[in-house]
Amino acid sequence: MTDPLTNKVALVAGATRGAGRAIAVELARAGATVYATGRTTRSAPSEYNRPETIEETGELIEAAGGKGVALQVDHLEPDQVAALVRRIDDDHGRLDVLVNDIWGGEKLFDWNAKLWEHDLDDGLRLLRLAVETHLVTSHHALSLLIRRPGGLVVEMTDGTAEYNATNFRVSAFYDLAKSAVLRLAWGQGHELAEFGCTALALTPGWMRSEMMLEARGVTEATWRDSDPGHFGISETPTYTGRAVAALAADPGVARFNQASLSSGQLAREYGFTDVDGSAPDAWRYMVEVQDQGKPPNPEPYR
Repeated sequence: MTDPLTNKVALVAGATRGAGRAIAVELARAGATVYATGRTTRSAPSEYNRPETIEETGELIEAAGGKGVALQVDHLEPDQVAALVRRIDDDHGRLDVLVNDIWGGEKLFDWNAKLWEHDLDDGLRLLRLAVETHLVTSHHALSLLIRRPGGLVVEMTDGTAEYNATNFRVSAFYDLAKSAVLRLAWGQGHELAEFGCTALALTPGWMRSEMMLEARGVTEATWRDSDPGHFGISETPTYTGRAVAALAADPGVARFNQASLSSGQLAREYGFTDVDGSAPDAWRYMVEVQDQGKPPNPEPYR
């Protein structure tokens, strides 16, 4: 049986860790050739100073049986992004899927600081990393993507448009960054529709990324050992990776143009599960349980 994304070419911008890494792996597992980019390499760590590297992402793609090219690219540098897109064009003459997953803001926002109290340099840096990188990448990549109808742009963010419209998210800088990406997906969808291409926004739920597990002092193998509370609704990055792979393989994906979607919503749509066989619906859980101040009860939502 042919893999659903055979002969497709994807670019996952921001694939060093977390959702981006999992998306790159799952797209490759489904047959796509994946260009995975990030700033951290084994010889040159980024400001994150994290152990994950873009080379490891490339190795995971290969281990999944996929075809991938892992590259160090700073998406705040237009010349580097332009060179990346030229390489994809030279190699394949096409781009079918663009995933803008660049974030880089975990260490730059302050949960407890008002706008006038927040470190201004950190806040502005957060906005550059979270929004400007997406604009730079799409500016250079979309002219390649629109050569064929059916192209897909996935803007990764935190929160659905419906949820974020009525809930303040962490801080003024964080809130603006995540809302801007939602609107960017909507705007790109407006411009891409005439070319037969689709843009949408996608949010994971409460994701068990490398940084989240570390912050909670657990591992993927041990996170359930003590009562996780509301964290019991959490999901692996692979869950979001499977969501993007399902979207990319859907010949009718245009019905989602300009939409704001969640991993749990798409699990119901396409029938995939997380690695443990569950299908967590984190955003419905947050609205109906967590935000209502009810005691943790994630199992009915998994």
